[in-house]
Amino acid sequence: MSGIKLPDTIKMIITDFDGVVTDNCVYINEDYTMTRKLNFKDVMGFSILKKNGFNIAIISGETNSAIEILAKKFDIKEVHQKIRIKIDILKSIIEKYNLSQEEYVYIGDDINDLECLNYAKYKITVPHAVKKVKAVKDIQITENYAGSGAFREVADCLIG
Repeated sequence: MSGIKLPDTIKMIITDFDGVVTDNCVYINEDYTMTRKLNFKDVMGFSILKKNGFNIAIISGETNSAIEILAKKFDIKEVHQKIRIKIDILKSIIEKYNLSQEEYVYIGDDINDLECLNYAKYKITVPHAVKKVKAVKDIQITENYAGSGAFREVADCLIG
């Protein structure tokens, strides 16, 4: 049973990708391309959220084909890749969807998520996040690790 608690007012999940949906590892292939591993629990989390009417946004510091695949499969409209300063994107999404602080949750794990985590009322990270992220006031930490069901844990919390 997850210790994550979110209100039923949440309409949108805004998440980082690497270190939240993936295990934060990059695999370098012999042809110098990079790949990442996804857990089907987390993929199912995207499906569950979409089927239950939630909007999803991804704000990633990297470009990642896995994000493109999920965005297409689950019709995720808000996909922002190679973003170094995420707070501006977060604020633009909040404004575009006219969201109050009660209507979204931000999930992140590293220092490039700090501004967003400090800005959001509802904020979640993973057990292996950097110390500065785990020290953010009122942050909740998933029981599951990134790439091993952490995103699904948030989805399950929201759909009850």
